[in-house]
Amino acid sequence: MRTRSVCGMDAAEFRKRGKEMVDYIADYLETIEQREVYPDVQPGYLRSLIPNEAPEEPDAYEDVVRDIERVIMPGVTHWHSPYFYAYFPTANSYPAMLADMLSGAIGCIGFSWAASPACTELETVMLDWLGKMLNLPDDFLAGTTGLGGGVIQGTASEATLVALLAARSRIVQKIQADSPEREELDIISRLVAYSSDQAHSSVERAGLIAGVRMKKIPTAVSKKFAVHGETFSAMLKEDKEAGLIPFYFCATLGTTPSCAFDCITELGPICKAENMWMHIDAAYAGSAFICPEFRPLLNGVEFADSFNFNPHKWLLVNFDCSAMWVKKRADIIGAFKMDPLYLKHDHQESGLVTDYRVS
Repeated sequence: MRTRSVCGMDAAEFRKRGKEMVDYIADYLETIEQREVYPDVQPGYLRSLIPNEAPEEPDAYEDVVRDIERVIMPGVTHWHSPYFYAYFPTANSYPAMLADMLSGAIGCIGFSWAASPACTELETVMLDWLGKMLNLPDDFLAGTTGLGGGVIQGTASEATLVALLAARSRIVQKIQADSPEREELDIISRLVAYSSDQAHSSVERAGLIAGVRMKKIPTAVSKKFAVHGETFSAMLKEDKEAGLIPFYFCATLGTTPSCAFDCITELGPICKAENMWMHIDAAYAGSAFICPEFRPLLNGVEFADSFNFNPHKWLLVNFDCSAMWVKKRADIIGAFKMDPLYLKHDHQESGLVTDYRVS
């Protein structure tokens, strides 16, 4: 039986064009060093190269492919060129691209176990594997009985925000459990979160989105631009005396400006004593912790409530793949828990299903 044509392309033509595209991609990557890394174009260059309106009649497929070189490539910054030294090392690989093809073909949405059991379970198991490669404490692994576990976010920025919102939800619930008369808005107005003044801008942005004040801890006193316990403790003491409620600290391992490492072996015990959520953002440098010689840089992670790094930097995985682990997945599930009818399924209470529902 002939496969139904979709958008004017049937299965036979898809096979042909797909092979052509694989050849084009392989040629592009094999000769990428011959291209200028940064495009020599001016803002607005593309508009004059294509029609002002979508064409009423379709272009021939060959013409569309020719437009890749005519229209697209002149404006591409070639991140995978061996001469690209900006930002950070971004990754892809032939196996990752093949996996993306299969993922795109299956086209499932993994917002619940029932939406695609394999999607949910593979994510859980693979993040256990990756967590073991990093030698994360067992508390961060799901296994079959663990309380923690990993979930893939799009970016480290998302992970920081998810952790902050979960921390906010946890502290509000705790305070209201102890003092039921306290209004949620009053509590939130007194909350304060902290990060290094070297932290990525997304940390401060997370505070804006969450509606909580975010304070930057100065690192000028440190030769290595790292946050240390003495400075942190002094800020906490001052803020608590002012009636504020410290509840969240985002430590950075590998800051954006200087690749500095906050001293989490000092900061972790402070957060634990103050009942604060400690999130570790290791977006850039986290991949290195797989190497035994760099793993000591992660010492202190046992004090964290959540940890994140980006496999799409260094680990040959396509964007977007930002791995996040939590000690108690109930903390982030509870912060975003909603149960509309279309998300309910028969296996929710089995104990073997994790529906993070944060995407």
